[in-house]
Amino acid sequence: MFHYLALFAAAGLLLAAAVGCTQPQIVCPLKGKWEPIPELTDEFDGDKLDTAKWHPNNPEWRGRQPGFFSRDNVTVSGGKLHLTARKEERKNLPPGYHTFTTAAVQSKAKVKYGYFEIRCRPMNSSASSAFWFYCNDAANNWWTEIDMFEIGAGARGHERTVHMNVHVFETPTEGKKHWDKSGVWQAPFNLSDDFHVYALEWNAKEINYYVDGNCVRTIQNTHWHQPLTMNFDSETFPDWFGLPKPETLPSTFSVEYVRSWRQVSE
Repeated sequence: MFHYLALFAAAGLLLAAAVGCTQPQIVCPLKGKWEPIPELTDEFDGDKLDTAKWHPNNPEWRGRQPGFFSRDNVTVSGGKLHLTARKEERKNLPPGYHTFTTAAVQSKAKVKYGYFEIRCRPMNSSASSAFWFYCNDAANNWWTEIDMFEIGAGARGHERTVHMNVHVFETPTEGKKHWDKSGVWQAPFNLSDDFHVYALEWNAKEINYYVDGNCVRTIQNTHWHQPLTMNFDSETFPDWFGLPKPETLPSTFSVEYVRSWRQVSE
């Protein structure tokens, strides 16, 4: 048995080296030389969130009204991260928050450029399921955002729509001027039915969006050169997806893993 295990381990190391990744048995799908970013990689094993890597909320924001980000709605079980939206009234919420609680997880580390991949199943609700990056660095006049996806899989007409966007709110050279470049991809399946792989390749020249290994969108990187936090969340969008119907809640956005790499020079 020892010899067989040794052979399998050696094979895993050789495979990882062949594709440029230093992490055995986890294949970096892009060409070139890549190394893992441990602080932005998580298999979500165990029964609680790794708070060395993640905030169980968004430290800068309470959620999109009326849905309030509740830490109680962030759980880890069965090898997955779960973000749940609920219909519930809570006492002593800030003005504007009522009826719904949602969830958010934000990385403690920031990152500039890389390849970021998750395997997940969005919730079947008009409360959103989202994977995105942003930072509002007021001290240096930088505020940009990259949305890998915002999905309202339970909202009528959005069951198969992956919404992808980038935002610029402020830059040191252009000041405060909000604009965005939005795009959509229509899946051949209902997004909440099963787990799929969603990924973002972000480099100095372009930003590429992938679903199940296929590139579904490419844009030129004209402004997104700022270190950003990684975020998973669920929000209420009254004017976009509509407020969740009570009978669709609770509903859960589940993430099986997140894996991140940075490209290194030859």
